[in-house]
Order: sequence, then structure tokens, then C-alpha cells
Amino acid sequence: MPLAESTEPRAVAAAPAGRAKKFGTAATRAAIPAVTGSLYAARRKIQPQAVRGTFRWIKWVLLAVALGVYYLVPFLRWHRGAGEPSQAVLLDLDRGRFYVFSIELWPQDVTYVMGLLILAALILFLMNAVAGRIWCGYLCPQTVWTDLFLAVERLIEGDRRERLKLDAAPWSVEKIALRGMKHAIWLMIAWWTGGAWVLYFADAPTLVADLATFQAPPAAYTAILILTATTYGLAGHMREQVCTYMCPWPRIQAALTDEHALNILYRDDRGEPRNSAKKSALLRAAGQPAGDCVDCFACVTACPAGIDIRDGLQMDCIQCGLCVDACDAVMMRLGRPTGLIGYDTEANRRSRASGGGPVSRIVRPRTVLYAALVAGVGGFMLYSLLTRSFTALSVLHDRNPQFVILSDGSVRNGFTLRIVNKRPVERRFALSVEGLPESRVEVVGGVPDALPVPSDATQEFRVLVFVPPGAPAASAPLAFRITDPATGETAGAQDYFKAP
Repeated sequence: MPLAESTEPRAVAAAPAGRAKKFGTAATRAAIPAVTGSLYAARRKIQPQAVRGTFRWIKWVLLAVALGVYYLVPFLRWHRGAGEPSQAVLLDLDRGRFYVFSIELWPQDVTYVMGLLILAALILFLMNAVAGRIWCGYLCPQTVWTDLFLAVERLIEGDRRERLKLDAAPWSVEKIALRGMKHAIWLMIAWWTGGAWVLYFADAPTLVADLATFQAPPAAYTAILILTATTYGLAGHMREQVCTYMCPWPRIQAALTDEHALNILYRDDRGEPRNSAKKSALLRAAGQPAGDCVDCFACVTACPAGIDIRDGLQMDCIQCGLCVDACDAVMMRLGRPTGLIGYDTEANRRSRASGGGPVSRIVRPRTVLYAALVAGVGGFMLYSLLTRSFTALSVLHDRNPQFVILSDGSVRNGFTLRIVNKRPVERRFALSVEGLPESRVEVVGGVPDALPVPSDATQEFRVLVFVPPGAPAASAPLAFRITDPATGETAGAQDYFKAP
């Protein structure tokens, strides 16, 4: 969270004795106050006030959806056939597979993971160009779990005023009971958060039973303990400090935004000068200027970062909109128009200050570029997934010897073929060699017309290629091709036939 500003003037340190002449006369030096303590105030605990309104309702809906997806997805079932895992989303480290419903990714499909990361970054850039740190305010895991922990805290200890009284009260049986209950529920949520994470790496119902009977692998318990500690510490205690100090995004997004991006802003042209509600009414009755802001600090007490949005856009602001709901509630009670605080742009703000009309440029080169990149990367990944092959072939030529001359003058080359079968059924492939019309192919321990490869596996075959004397007279390109007669799917690989 932001460091609290001290109300005392900042002290100036006295200069070393040997350099005293550079700071003026003795009387001048005597007027300089001495350093009496730290230049920074101690951190103050933030107790946000509960609010109701449009943005708070949106946050509740997104929180329920996000937590529901995280906690329940491991229990979704997806039938893939006999012998295949039935969990819809599973990262199977033992088999080296990543299952997402009907999609199965192998280790060599890491390019899809890279594509997803690039796509996520571009979407984040687009969101920032349109509405600032809207990701931070609504969808960031830190925000979601902090909101959940705050809801538990309000349910047990009460709203802001009650929590402040409890903080200031001496320790008693009631205070210990309330604090103990709150932290116990926090730890339960944190433990289940860590437990839900490990369920993505094994069959969820089976692992839950193993965890309950203490038969799960030690790695599962270790991961749960680590995630329990981090969730409890980050969402329960550090809260806004994570967003301000630990997260790099507030600093990065400042370089990606511009004057046309929507941000939470205070309309100082309408809110100033500030006065109490009673004094503002008297000033208006007398025909004197009076702002709509009544300096009630409702926006400050509702802010989870503890900032005053009326001081301008700040790095600590996560654009959650709770200050908007708090201010709108006050304006409605006073019979004044809502929107004193709301999503606005710096360009629109400057236009109003100069007497101009509203300025809105959501569609501009920056957003068009990001949207085009998102569509391009997403479209390419989708096309690649829909057209990807479930068969792969690689060839490795023998290195020593590269060729063998037989007694009848023919030349033999040895190759190792590796066939990848990504389908959940056993398949038999027919092998053919292209490029040497007079060649003959033998498969050690098998026949070229039926090379068996188990389901969801790779299989190596030792292949010998023979050519009669004089054909070829030197090294020549060679192409191997396998075909699945059942599906017609093919795969090929290039190499060279070595000859004297």
C-alpha cells in the first residue's frame, strides 16, 4: 500500500563539521531542524468500507465465476476411451501430456503454450489500452482472493467501523474468539486453494481420497502447504501491498497507456470547490459557486488501496470502481447527479477544462493494432489446432558405418525410424520409400506393410534399405513415408542414401 504522508515538515540532515561553511552562517544553520526520526510513517492498516452498486455487483459475479472455475474444473469428467484419463483438464506429468477436454498436447506441442502466453499478454495490453488496470480490479487472482478474504472478515468482525473498534480494543475473550475464527476460515480457504491446484496434476476424486487418508505423495502435501502459506499471507495480510510493491504491472502499464484510455477519475471541474453538504446548499442558494463534492471521504474509505482518487490518477489505483459506487450513493442521497467519480479519459478531462465537448476515442491505432494481433494469433492457433496431425515421423541415419557394400555389390544403409501415434488407439502404418525406384526395404523384426504403434505412444523401428550395384553411383536424397490405411493420415521425413 502507499506510504502514509507525514504531516510534519521533512527534516534536513545536518552537514558534516568539515563542510559547515557551505551551509551559511551559524544563525542560518541553527534554523535548520534536526532529524528526529524516520522520514517515512509506519504502514497503516487499511479497513475498506463495504459498498453497494454496479461495480461491486460486477465484482461479485466475476469472483463467483472465477472461484467456481478454479475449484470445480478438476472434477469435470471427459470420456477419452479405455485406458485414457477421464479428467477434463489434466496436466499429466508422468505421461507428459496436457489434456484440455478434447485437446491433447504433447511435450513437442510447447509452441501452443507459448502461443497462449503471447495471446494472454496481447489481451492484457488491449485491456489496458481500453480501460487501464481493469484486469487488476476485476480478474487478477490477488484481487479475487483478497475480496473473498475481506468478505469473510466483514462477516465475522463487522464492517469498517466495527473492525476499527476491534483493532483499538484491548485483547479479550471476544476479540480472541473473533480473530481466531477469522484466521481459521482464512486458513481453510487457503488450504483448499492449494489443494485445488494439485488436483490439476492427478485424477481429482482419487487424489482427494488419498489426501484425506494420508496416502498421497509427499510432493502433493508440500505443494499444498506452500500454496496455503502464500494464499494466506498475500490475500489475508499483504493485500494491497502486493499490487503496489510486488507486482510489476503498475509500472509496465504506465508505459502502455495514453490519454484516451479509460481510468477512474474525479471530475474536479464539477466537484470543486469542496464544501459540506449544508454549506454547498447555502452557497448555491446565494448564487455562489459550489462543487458537488461534500468531502465525505466515502471514496477513500471504500478504496481497497486506501488512496484518495480526488488527488488524481495514482499507481496504487487498481481501477476496481468501488469508489464510484460509494460516491454515487452519496450523490443520490443528496439529490445530485451521479458520475462525480467514474471511468473517464485524460483527453476528455482536458477538453472539459478548456470548454470543449466530450472526447471518446476507444477505437484508435493502438487498440486496433492490439485487437488485430489478438485476432491474428488466436486465429493462427485455432487453425493450427484444427489442422494438426496426430502422426509424426523422424528418421536417424546410421553414423558408423554410413553404408555397407554387400558381397553381390549392392549397398545397404541402416536407419532408425521413430513413429509418433497421438491417437488413443493402436494403429498400424504402411511404410514406403521414395526417391530410389530400385530400392528394397526391410524392417528388422517386422514387415513394412504393418508397423504397429501403441496408442498415445512412440515406437522405434530398425529399417534397412538396399539398392542394387550402380544405383545410385553416389549419395542420393531419400524420403520415408508412413500411411495409416484406416484414416488415410500420412507423415514423411527426408534423409539421404549414402553410397561410395
